[in-house]
Amino acid sequence: MSRTSSMGRGIMAVLAAASRQAQGLPGGTVAEIAADLGKDRSQVSRSLRTAEQEGFLQRTPYRTFTPDWSVMTDALVLTRRRLATDGAAALDALSRQTDEACYLGVLSGDSTVTIAESVPDSTELVGSWIGRPYPAYCSDAGQALLWEASDDEVRGIFSRVDFVRHGPNTPVDVADFLERLAAARSRGYSVVDEAAEPGLYSLAVPVRDFKGDVVAALQIVGPKSRLEPKQQMCAEALVDKGNWLQSRLGHA
Repeated sequence: MSRTSSMGRGIMAVLAAASRQAQGLPGGTVAEIAADLGKDRSQVSRSLRTAEQEGFLQRTPYRTFTPDWSVMTDALVLTRRRLATDGAAALDALSRQTDEACYLGVLSGDSTVTIAESVPDSTELVGSWIGRPYPAYCSDAGQALLWEASDDEVRGIFSRVDFVRHGPNTPVDVADFLERLAAARSRGYSVVDEAAEPGLYSLAVPVRDFKGDVVAALQIVGPKSRLEPKQQMCAEALVDKGNWLQSRLGHA
């Protein structure tokens, strides 16, 4: 007797239908999916009907079952909401723990844009970065947001970008940026040392969603003279809060 639960059988049926569509096929009939899974046709039929009723699959005019992408749309909407609400909670906790300005940024073309921030009074920073773009090749969030991008993808993003110097350590070209990105991946977090502007120091980690895609970067930003001496402590807090935020977005 099979030890697989009814939920497990349902998930297997949904994945089998999605796999057929990924191969360019119009989903699969009950018989085709049962054959793919090596399972009894009546059992697979029940699983497919249940998945259809719950909105995970839809039936086409060709009597095949394909994924109902409205589920993905709903999941993406929920992810954006949680990024806003849980992102704010992560920023506030990180800011209290480190007593530094903390930000949440996203990628927009070849720039990064801050979407949330938590700035303690002790930093004496004036003004807000929310909604303001900054070149990704030297911004505090740039490396973290391109964490999963291939070298070719990075080159494509910066193909029309002039690497203007914003600080004494601004990357001079794409190759320089890729070297720093590789070092950040090895370290587990990025360090942007006077690349965005003189005297500015920042740490950042990528934030992934339920698909494993990087959807944001969590950052700690401050004067180099203050932040660099406590880099290890801040980095540990940053990684911890980044992992928590990822879990809230469904990343395993």
